[in-house]
Amino acid sequence: MLNLERLRTLDALARHGSVSAAADALHVTTSAVSQQLGKLEREVGQRLLAKNGRGVRLTDAGRLLSEHAARILSQVELAQSDLEAHRGQVVGELRLSAFPTAARGLFPAALAELRGRHPGLRVRSSELEPEQGVAGVVRGDLDLAVVLDWYNKPMPVPDGLVKAPLLDDPADVAMPAGHRLADREEVDLAEFAEDEWITWGEGEFCHEWLMFTLRSKGIEPLVGHRAGETHTQLGLVAAGLGVCIAPLLGRHPVPDGIVLVPLAQRVRRHVYVVWRADADRRPSIRAAVEALRTAAGRLGQHPGAPREPRPGARV
Repeated sequence: MLNLERLRTLDALARHGSVSAAADALHVTTSAVSQQLGKLEREVGQRLLAKNGRGVRLTDAGRLLSEHAARILSQVELAQSDLEAHRGQVVGELRLSAFPTAARGLFPAALAELRGRHPGLRVRSSELEPEQGVAGVVRGDLDLAVVLDWYNKPMPVPDGLVKAPLLDDPADVAMPAGHRLADREEVDLAEFAEDEWITWGEGEFCHEWLMFTLRSKGIEPLVGHRAGETHTQLGLVAAGLGVCIAPLLGRHPVPDGIVLVPLAQRVRRHVYVVWRADADRRPSIRAAVEALRTAAGRLGQHPGAPREPRPGARV
């Protein structure tokens, strides 16, 4: 009889590629991973791992069993989902992530509501970039992830995941109060061809979107500074060091000395939550999605809502 926890350990190794990474994902020591895999090899009577430099790799038998392990664990997830749905109670543990501004703008209200309504549910949250959140849900390290894409750059959702829209997040250009365009009611990105941009980290989805969008307008961006957190970017803008894209979600309070001007293109981010289809019937999943939608609704940014025109605001 194959041991489920040992199959989970093998699956983690296959997905993460090393003993140390598998240990981190499972929240155990590397020694515990090695012991579990050693016991599994003795149970099946075949070598599952082979040395590969300083690390290990799966043998043919190891790859074969890991493929079965992934399917077995998916079926276990489905069984647990069905049992939880049959019981109808929102209990157990729920692991979810969000990109930083969503963690700031949505999680406090949503997670507080979950705790108040469902005291038997233990929630564990973390900040992760959209690609990392999706990967975590696919791997089974997370139950849900709040992610985003842009109006002109969608992010593909892998097969086997379900998604639900939370809000449309409008974005302005943040510029110093003395900027030449600060008195405009709206601006075009092409007008910032000579400005230094304060943007996100190299390789992050929002940074890649900005580079893609500016280059599609024939502009080679001048990147002066990088910061992952919106308030760090705004602090640099307030110091007169450049301009940045400032989505509405999670940006308040805005520092003094900044003007926010809407873009003529009405740039928006689409924010949504994803989870595995085989967990779709879990009451805890449905409760979390409802709480996130309620938190988004309080912001008045539900998907498809028109944005009221407004002039650039000095703050």
